[in-house]
Amino acid sequence: MPTYLQQVSYTPEAWKALVQNPQNRLEAVRPAIERLGGKLITGWFAFGEYDVIAVTEFPTNVEAAAIAVAFAAGGACRNVKTTPLLSAEEAVQAIKKAAGSGYRAATAG
Repeated sequence: MPTYLQQVSYTPEAWKALVQNPQNRLEAVRPAIERLGGKLITGWFAFGEYDVIAVTEFPTNVEAAAIAVAFAAGGACRNVKTTPLLSAEEAVQAIKKAAGSGYRAATAG
């Protein structure tokens, strides 16, 4: 299954709600991820630009986009970013395909 990096930043209102009712949001979102056919591989709370970082798997980009839309539509997230991840083997395959693509950069002589 394709793997994704999910990064979420909370709004101040979301932090206020969490301070009033502390909870593990990773476990709270697991059922929604699974309902879309996905799997929460691992996740962390963080500080910096993003408050929650998770690695997920979904059958297709459509399901990965659906959970991102659901997170954003919920109103507790200031920012939601989803990045498709490639395995090392997939990256090598992509590099090999790029070499045979015939692409020529504008800066090429």
